[in-house]
Amino acid sequence: MTFISDEFLLHGKTAASLYAKYAAGNPIFDYHCHLDPKDIAFDRKFSNLTELCLDGDHYKWRAMRANGIAEDLITGEAEPYTKFEAWARTVPYTLRNPLYHWTHLELKRYFGIDELLNEHTARRIWENSRSVLQSGELSAQKILRKFNVKVVCTTDDPIDSLQFHIAIAGKPFGTHVYPTFRPDRVLRTDDVSEFNNYVNQLSAAADKEIASLQDLLEALDRRHEFFHSLGCRLSDHGLETCFADFPTESKAAAIFEVLRNGKAIAAEASEQFASHLMVFFAELDGKRGWTKQLHLGALRNVNVAMLKKLGRDTGFDSIGDWSQAVKLGAYLSRINELECLPKIVLYNLNPADNYVLATMVGNFQDGSLPGRIQFGSGWWFLDQKDGIESQLNTLSNTGLLYRFVGMLTDSRSFMSFPRHEYFRRVLCNLLGREMETGELPNDETLIGKLISNICFSNARQFFSLPLGS
Repeated sequence: MTFISDEFLLHGKTAASLYAKYAAGNPIFDYHCHLDPKDIAFDRKFSNLTELCLDGDHYKWRAMRANGIAEDLITGEAEPYTKFEAWARTVPYTLRNPLYHWTHLELKRYFGIDELLNEHTARRIWENSRSVLQSGELSAQKILRKFNVKVVCTTDDPIDSLQFHIAIAGKPFGTHVYPTFRPDRVLRTDDVSEFNNYVNQLSAAADKEIASLQDLLEALDRRHEFFHSLGCRLSDHGLETCFADFPTESKAAAIFEVLRNGKAIAAEASEQFASHLMVFFAELDGKRGWTKQLHLGALRNVNVAMLKKLGRDTGFDSIGDWSQAVKLGAYLSRINELECLPKIVLYNLNPADNYVLATMVGNFQDGSLPGRIQFGSGWWFLDQKDGIESQLNTLSNTGLLYRFVGMLTDSRSFMSFPRHEYFRRVLCNLLGREMETGELPNDETLIGKLISNICFSNARQFFSLPLGS
């Protein structure tokens, strides 16, 4: 039985034609993900399906927990096949969850397997996939080549040595792999001991003693410059809301001195310190021609007991419900006044804020570059069919869909590249349907150009990465 057919998610001849001609053949430009560069540098071989499709995938972990699967079979020490069989038992219960689509897209595109995954087919699918994995056809680098991934931008802390990026650059294999500068840890001042430990690590990485705020800023600038030397052109911040309580330089310096002396600070001072650093990060991005990404609205690590047991990024986060507009507007206005507003991509996690962010984008376009400020793709809980269509519709209603930089995986899994196909099918179906109803011109060349740009060309042009000719 074939579930993932050529017409999957494509309702009508127009949508199918658009996808086949203008979307399917485009390369992938994955400008934001959480892949481990070490796996790419060493061209990791995957021993089994559990390693490839379950390890690190907290989308699937959440579904398994909801299906009554014990944690030992999810993140624990159970045997790999036992974990996979537990996932296979869960899959039928994911009907209408995007995981059902993604799982079968993955099996079809990686292994050519058409069967529906369940507890009865689990062993056969496991064995069929194992022979492919043992052949070495799906190592980390070969997966990137198989899916025609031209660019991967990982997510990296300023203190990272980037040794694996250096190794990748020394042995090109066809995919450009670049770091992304994500300095979130230096903004976390609620735990003074942890903060100072991080500053000490930053000091070592930058080879710069950090005794004052100016020392801190110089150390961050050095690391930013180092990232730039390895092709990095993007920064990223994962924030609940923007920070927008801007202190004077002397006030920020005094706050840092208190922290460096090991003393706790009030919430107001923490907000001011983070606000000061976020302006500084905009200055760094602006002077080096980078793009800043702001991921707003995630309520992280809600289950404190499981945070203590398993750590961060293990599937215990949700959508937050903070007010975004005032602080976001104040932050963007501040860095615009200071003439250090870089290119920006805004992502939100609460669908109620779609129009807030999409209309905020329009306040800071300046005619210097098409789509200079972007309303980013559906993110995390919103990167499914309904969320993708909502983002596309919101962007279309308030801005220029034609200038959109398209989809990303935001994933820790090498099994996630079919999410680009999923997005492209949703996009082509949306546009194809409107062509057939007369809401868009019945001009395949016109609409096809828009699709091709969104799938690859816009991102290639926008992010200014050193890709060569």
